[in-house]
Amino acid sequence: MTDDIVASVVRQWQAVNPGLDTGPMELIGRINRCAALLQQAEDAPLRSAGLTRAEFDLLGAVRRTDRELTPGELARETFSSGAAVTKRLRALQERGLVDRRGDERDRRVAHVRLTEEGRALVDRLLPEQLAYERAVLSGLDEESRSELSSRLSELLVQLEGRIGGARR
Repeated sequence: MTDDIVASVVRQWQAVNPGLDTGPMELIGRINRCAALLQQAEDAPLRSAGLTRAEFDLLGAVRRTDRELTPGELARETFSSGAAVTKRLRALQERGLVDRRGDERDRRVAHVRLTEEGRALVDRLLPEQLAYERAVLSGLDEESRSELSSRLSELLVQLEGRIGGARR
């Protein structure tokens, strides 16, 4: 196996400080580097549809819950700030992909739902996106993908419990 960029950085640190425990850097550095590269690569089908990953995540949240959601619920579902959700919803509404309606009991609350066009777009894009992501991960066999997914899930559960951000 050839060295990755993190291995090079670790060697440099070990050269200047041989006793340094670089184990955490090796793992977290690789997770961060993979996340950055995946962020760049994973969005090709979405970009072709004129969507960002964050916009698609909002559409997907409404689609997968199969009910109207408030902007606050969407913020929790997508791990986004309220301001970011509001901005994205405005853009999606202008494109005719979502509708917002006011709450009859509380005028401060809005309910978001997909339009027929929004639902059709999610239903068309999701299989394309998953196929693209499958291709991105094709260098790993099924057993390796499953093991990596399991280990990352363990880490995620631990971090959500300690650092925060766990889903309610």
